[in-house]
Amino acid sequence: MMQFEDQVQKFEYKLNDTDDQIVNYIIKNKETAVTLSIQHLASKLYTVPNTITRLSKKLGYESFSQMKNKLKEEIQQNKAIPEEDSLLYNIDKTTRLIDQEKYVLVSRIISESRRVLFFAVGDTAPFCEIMIKNIKVVGKHGEYYVHRHDMVHEVNHLENSDVLFLISLSGETPQVLDIARLAKKRGVRLISLTHFNKNTLQNLADLNLYCYSPAKKLNEYNITDKTPVMLVLRALSEVYWQSQGSY
Repeated sequence: MMQFEDQVQKFEYKLNDTDDQIVNYIIKNKETAVTLSIQHLASKLYTVPNTITRLSKKLGYESFSQMKNKLKEEIQQNKAIPEEDSLLYNIDKTTRLIDQEKYVLVSRIISESRRVLFFAVGDTAPFCEIMIKNIKVVGKHGEYYVHRHDMVHEVNHLENSDVLFLISLSGETPQVLDIARLAKKRGVRLISLTHFNKNTLQNLADLNLYCYSPAKKLNEYNITDKTPVMLVLRALSEVYWQSQGSY
């Protein structure tokens, strides 16, 4: 089950200042919040019940009652032994992070862009080539450059009608952040794919896609699970194909 904080981060692009105030209160007072009626909670926060109902739906719940019930389940679950990180756990959590509405928006941005560039380094770089192939099959040209100087050159020729898709699980990869900041100065739209955590790349991007893939090492080797990255990109590709009437 996704934690309340995870739901908030997943749908944060939908929230306004009032929503943020309600969310902050609930996070700090979960055990109290689940005992309150919607009217009582609204009065505590100097708002109206309809605002809380709308927030519940923005966060992916059917109603305030369902949100309260999920919070109760979460409180009980957190008192139990936490689940261990594993392939199946990562896949399950990544699947829960998939936001169909956001994927449709990303697909539309890619479709309407003049140029679309992909960039990643290290073990995640091959996923750029996968995405280029996946959009190529329905007639969209994408670009990826291995060498940093080539990428810098291309970014310096991008326009605000272009899009740059960046992949970095940590969201802190220096080379990726450099490219992101350069593109940002040119007004280019940025889409990021990172592990589900707070990170610098997430703050720079216009839209954030998430997978669940925490950093992991074994004998000094990076063995971070890349399966969730593939899962997100496949899901996005299917939405894109559908938007083009080709799937």
